Amino acid sequence: MKLSKIFNRTGALVFVIWAVNPAMAQPPIRDPHTPGYVSATELPDGAIPSPGANGNFIIGPTHDPALESTVQVNVPQGTIFHFTMDSKDSKIYPGIAREPHTFGVPDTANPAKLIVTTSHPAPYTRQVAVYVPKQYVAGTEAPFIVGADGPDNLLFTVLDNLIAEGKVPAMIAISIGNGSGDAQGSERGLEYDTMSGLYAEFVESEVLPLVESKCQVKLTKDPDGRATMGGSSGGSCALIMAWYHPEWYHRVLTWSGTYINQQWPWNPETPHGAWGFHQDIIPKSQRKPLRIWMEVGDQDLFNPNVMRDDMHDWVLANENMAKVLAAKGYPYQFVFARNARHVDYKVKQQTFPEALEWLWKDYQPAKVR
Repeated sequence: MKLSKIFNRTGALVFVIWAVNPAMAQPPIRDPHTPGYVSATELPDGAIPSPGANGNFIIGPTHDPALESTVQVNVPQGTIFHFTMDSKDSKIYPGIAREPHTFGVPDTANPAKLIVTTSHPAPYTRQVAVYVPKQYVAGTEAPFIVGADGPDNLLFTVLDNLIAEGKVPAMIAISIGNGSGDAQGSERGLEYDTMSGLYAEFVESEVLPLVESKCQVKLTKDPDGRATMGGSSGGSCALIMAWYHPEWYHRVLTWSGTYINQQWPWNPETPHGAWGFHQDIIPKSQRKPLRIWMEVGDQDLFNPNVMRDDMHDWVLANENMAKVLAAKGYPYQFVFARNARHVDYKVKQQTFPEALEWLWKDYQPAKVR
């Protein structure tokens, strides 16, 4: 049994005893051929999809790192700049935090709505790392990729190698740390799980100008030269950024995307959070100019909290995403990884180079169109 302190909707302290199911300690291993899942091409162990292919693929169970995921001798190394951002300087995210060891309780009238009463204003400092490739020409506008939960040194290594090989354009990478915490009631949850354009607006108005001034670079305004990426809630954030601001971003890359019901505060316009993407938002919307790469592991997260609303299954959520993207005719690649957990690092090392190459396959700088 597990004893947790929580607060009810009036703010009174109460104690709840959870029955910890041993079977939930280890996520179930999913079969990619489960009825209702998308039809997928099963590749030989160790193989990954071609960067020229679209659709659904199954990889694993072995996940050796791709050559481009390791530092290579005689490959030009980009410059990495680091700086911090304080909550006191943000007009969009002044900062919140949820009390340690608290979570929330489902609304008895609406099990899809979580009540969190232990969240309060709190300061934060976020880390930002910016990769500028050796091939960048000073004074020119460069394509770029924005990544969540940074700094991401693996991204920088992969870009060194892919740019040198001519497989992706000489892009800048902006790896942004979150504002701390996780899920409902936290700063990270507010930034990444909210179904709105707010985080993209924060990046556009508060992060990118600092990148240009501190790193002495120019960033393209062409949405086809801008990408977003992330894992878990950072993955759903990547799609949220592009979905609500397709005039800014056209390319999305996600591992174990949190396309589930985790938005907080609850919003009646998007009552099921990012689960709504595959439930009704994408099916009922006109196709947007987005190109999307996704991955999920066979041991990804499954219903890990108290809500029990049938909208906390990461594998099913990503399978459903692949299904609706195909139905709407989106260019996408979906990878189901055997022997893989949530945002599995070995899978990331194996797939990152191919994912980036696929993501930028059709890119042409705006000036030569």
